[in-house]
Amino acid sequence: MNKPLANSPKLPGLPAEPNLPPPPKGQVPARPRVRPVDRSQLVWCAVDVERLIEEDHPARAIWALTGQLDLAGFLAPIEAVEGVAGRTPWDPRLLVSLWLYAYSRGVSSAREIARRCTFDPPFEWLCGREPINYHTLSDFRTTHGPALQDLFVEVLAVLSAQGLVRLERVMHDGTKIKACAGGGSFRREERLQAHLQAARQHVQALGESPGEEPTRQAAAQRRAVRERQQRVEQALQELEQVRRAKKTPEDKEAARVSTTDAQARIMKQSDGGFAPSYNVQLSTEASHKIIVGVGVSQNGNDREELVGGVQRVEQNLQAKPSQVVVDGDFTSRENILAMAAQGIDLVGSWGDYHDCGTSRLQQRGVSPQFHPQAFTYEPEQRAYRCPAGQWLRSVGRDYRPGIVHHKYRAAASLCQACAFKEQCCPQSQARSISRTVEAPEVRQFVEKMQTPQAKEIYRQRAPVAEFPNAWIKAKLGLRQFRLRGLVKVGLEALWACLTYNVQQWIRLCWRPSLAGTRS
Repeated sequence: MNKPLANSPKLPGLPAEPNLPPPPKGQVPARPRVRPVDRSQLVWCAVDVERLIEEDHPARAIWALTGQLDLAGFLAPIEAVEGVAGRTPWDPRLLVSLWLYAYSRGVSSAREIARRCTFDPPFEWLCGREPINYHTLSDFRTTHGPALQDLFVEVLAVLSAQGLVRLERVMHDGTKIKACAGGGSFRREERLQAHLQAARQHVQALGESPGEEPTRQAAAQRRAVRERQQRVEQALQELEQVRRAKKTPEDKEAARVSTTDAQARIMKQSDGGFAPSYNVQLSTEASHKIIVGVGVSQNGNDREELVGGVQRVEQNLQAKPSQVVVDGDFTSRENILAMAAQGIDLVGSWGDYHDCGTSRLQQRGVSPQFHPQAFTYEPEQRAYRCPAGQWLRSVGRDYRPGIVHHKYRAAASLCQACAFKEQCCPQSQARSISRTVEAPEVRQFVEKMQTPQAKEIYRQRAPVAEFPNAWIKAKLGLRQFRLRGLVKVGLEALWACLTYNVQQWIRLCWRPSLAGTRS
């Protein structure tokens, strides 16, 4: 008869014995026999690593792709060579494959990857069931920037050879991704100086004593304090840059930076809130939605990011896109002129600035009878005539990129004596008006965007440009960076975009070819 295990728990409220029907009189009841669980024994397992995952598993596709790529940039720093003693490092092909597969599953933690290599079949298959230290994975992700960029370009070359990358039309868009910092970590200069002083005192107090061998815990504590001091010092340096971007003395005085990630900036999110973030710029070709350019910026405004995005596409593919499609955040006269100078056809929304000027006039109390449309320009006189018959003479010009503002103003004595002053210029001494002359490139752009063809192209922007943004955030889980600093954040964004392109290669190339070989 099997006896209950000595260490089996007895939960309160449960009957001590099973509720069995009563046995016949004079007969001893028989106890049910069950197989006990013995967790104290050692088990030997024979595992066929090659059969851990199926033949069409994405891990096999990633391993096959990395075997075709040139990883010389990752191999160059390795000092261990054949025939010479020394520790043999992990193959960069394995580390690249692990990170690509991990990002494709929404895993961006080096510790989690190392943990999964001990129990998760795809990770076990990739590393051959050998454990990998998370420090190795973490350092590999952040110490091969140029090699990672070359790998991104090489994957683009593979996709281009399959006919999946075309530069006839490229959609450019930006998305805000939260930084690895909280809003409460932002401090002004006074608090930063106090934190720096405290950190220096802490470092001095933890100074190593002569002849004393520090313990592992003490060494880790000293390293953490020194890193904290470095972060505060970097925050003070970033504070100067933030102040230079401010315009008023009040804004300069109120400038703040984060002590966690000093290079992060407060940016508006898609939900209308504000959070420490980075601006990720993606260029996506329109035919198969392949990312052909990726960059990270501290600028919350997209308007200044278009030229750099086009340059990255040209560097990656050695060719300029024929047409670039953007939304209204990128559409400016400066960008129109820049794209025209490079021979690139720009398609983007163009706001009705006339309506914006009308709303400002209404706020000032100007009656509709005295809006700019009611003034008549006389070319011979080079002056405007107001509805009351008075002249507004030229007082100068204002030159800006793509536009020239010719300014005209009436004599103050005439406006003060005019019966229509309260309707025409209630908040100023004299009425002024400006005549704008757009650059030829801007006029051509505005006329083009009124055509049905341009409007149809612009309607295709959102499904293409916003698709990789949604994929990276929803499927890859990159809604917040794990790394800190502009350089490392750029590497993390590049890993995510590289993973996205590899997934498109699996979907469009590898799986169809695998199905063809089976048939």
